[in-house]
Amino acid sequence: MKITPLFLEPVFHRKIWGGRNLERDFGYQIPEGKIGECWAISGHPHGLSTIKNDPYAGETLDVVYGQHPELFGRPRRSEFPILTKILDANDNLSIQVHPDDFYAQQHENSLGKTECWYVLKAKPGAYLIYGHTANSRTELVKDIENSEWDKLLRKVPVQKGDFIYTPSGTIHALTSGIEVLETQQSSDVTYRLYDYDRIGQNGKKRRLDIKKSEDVITVPFVAPHLIPIVRHEEESTVNTLVGAKDSSYFTVQKLAIKTPLSERLGTRPFLVCSVIDGSGALAIGDYSYNLIKGDHFILPTSIAHWQWLGEMTLIVSWPNAGKY
Repeated sequence: MKITPLFLEPVFHRKIWGGRNLERDFGYQIPEGKIGECWAISGHPHGLSTIKNDPYAGETLDVVYGQHPELFGRPRRSEFPILTKILDANDNLSIQVHPDDFYAQQHENSLGKTECWYVLKAKPGAYLIYGHTANSRTELVKDIENSEWDKLLRKVPVQKGDFIYTPSGTIHALTSGIEVLETQQSSDVTYRLYDYDRIGQNGKKRRLDIKKSEDVITVPFVAPHLIPIVRHEEESTVNTLVGAKDSSYFTVQKLAIKTPLSERLGTRPFLVCSVIDGSGALAIGDYSYNLIKGDHFILPTSIAHWQWLGEMTLIVSWPNAGKY
């Protein structure tokens, strides 16, 4: 059988804070309405990606992952471990937090959710909500009960090209005018702490999860200290944004391709790949696959070595051994 990448069809989700930028910026044919999320590479039941090319065309990622473990390094866990999204924040997202694996398993029968963002676009003056100022859980609960949001929440300025790692337990939110590629655990568990008193489609304020949020928020907040590792290959660069030393869940790299770059899979089980800018090609043996901005695909275990060609930027990730 021909060795081939698995190209995936994204799934789109309407969100109260979404917009139409995914259509303009990536050329996607998106549904009507406010589209906030592109689930680009997903084995999660809330938005399953469909494989576009043979020999598995038309099958969803969860099915192929379960029936063909040889393509994914014969994993121990049953769920595809990584979920890749593109988020278009046309308005502020709710202030939220995600649980860790233990709490999520006990309360939601789910994986927890550690995630990270690569900023694709940010309007002048854009910022994230990231972390909090409380020194104790008592202080945290008091500030939440008194709605002391300006006091409690940390605002962090961001611009295109920034990378933010958000472990479970971290208060966070995108705000208006930001577009990110998100790499996360395959989980859809979110606890909403504050939502600006917005009214949902049912005419009522959207649900809040105050008690569960207070349970899982890490106190005090300590921002992760990441040290990117950059490798140069002629004019191309491989920038490891977060690795196994900083995250037990996934490694994420930014590839800036300007000259041909040859790579090997090595000990990695498989690669999850998204083209975020430019165009080029993926050469595997005698075959070549054209790539454009907005393409998402998986390089399975059976592809041992390949070459990136053209001028393009990709975000590439894979699960780390401890959670795979």
